[in-house]
Amino acid sequence: MLACTISSALLGVDAYLVRVEADLGGGLPSFHVVGLPDASVREARERVAAAVKNSGFHFPARRITINLAPAGIRKEGALYDLPIALGLLVSSEQIERFASAEILAVGELSLCGDLRPIRGVLPMAIRARRAGLRSILLPRENAEEAAIVDGLEVRPVESLRGAVDLLLAPDASEPFTAGPNGDDAEEGIGPDLEEVRGQEQAKRALEVAAAGGHNLIFIGPPGSGKTMIARRLPSILPELDREEALDVTRVYSVAGLLPPGSSLLRRRPFRAPHHSTSDAGLIGGGAYPRPGEVSLAHHGVLFLDELPEFKKNVLELLRQPLEEGSVRIARASASLRFPSTFLLAAAMNP
Repeated sequence: MLACTISSALLGVDAYLVRVEADLGGGLPSFHVVGLPDASVREARERVAAAVKNSGFHFPARRITINLAPAGIRKEGALYDLPIALGLLVSSEQIERFASAEILAVGELSLCGDLRPIRGVLPMAIRARRAGLRSILLPRENAEEAAIVDGLEVRPVESLRGAVDLLLAPDASEPFTAGPNGDDAEEGIGPDLEEVRGQEQAKRALEVAAAGGHNLIFIGPPGSGKTMIARRLPSILPELDREEALDVTRVYSVAGLLPPGSSLLRRRPFRAPHHSTSDAGLIGGGAYPRPGEVSLAHHGVLFLDELPEFKKNVLELLRQPLEEGSVRIARASASLRFPSTFLLAAAMNP
């Protein structure tokens, strides 16, 4: 018997829908995942099997085939555990069919059946709304993040058993609504330019750079206050509007750097990578490309302390992000774009 659920996957800072198809066939018991899965996706068979049994269900001893479509794009991460488990329960007729075409399901399962948070929920929720899906089923820790998106019902659950109960009785509980933004309480926390005494020329340079969006460099002997003043630059930058806040939050969500239980990031980012950082760490990249420091500083400040200590090839890579406001990373399978509109600040000794 065949069962299908809808999930999602990340491609850069954007998401696309993935159709998770579960089929039970005859033959010796086996569990195969196809559709260009990485190691963490292939290991889902062990997590799902234990989670299904420890949640009070029967794991079918049959030939199980899981297909992640479209099959031409590589899938990574443990977020397919929940849709795979739901597909198995439907295909083995342990639960009734639900409106799977209207629900996006994501989440990592523990061996006891509990759901663990995942990264990249915000772009997935945005993609689900654009595709016309009605709701998103996800771990409770990711609920605040998904609730940013208007027009999409957020259904947080804590376990596989809770997800099944919710799908079989969707009217038994109300959709999640976002509470007060936890990041608003931290608006006033951080170094403030008001705390600096003296340094009138340096403060004037900081104000001009903040007002006009100019890059700047501080040159002076050690201990003269270069780093101290530069760290206070975000305190005089204008507040993020909603679109900018969504852009910043989406990048941090994909990178897995959102604080637990947080939703929309309101403060402009300040990133200060060490001078030993690699080109992939600064610009982004890797086998599965992730945002680098220039993208994590999007709509904020990238501060390079001890500028001459950075490798020449790393500094040369800043040319395109500064000129175009984005980074394009080409791979054989896809070409990804990461946003990188930032104010560059640097410091060095004479």
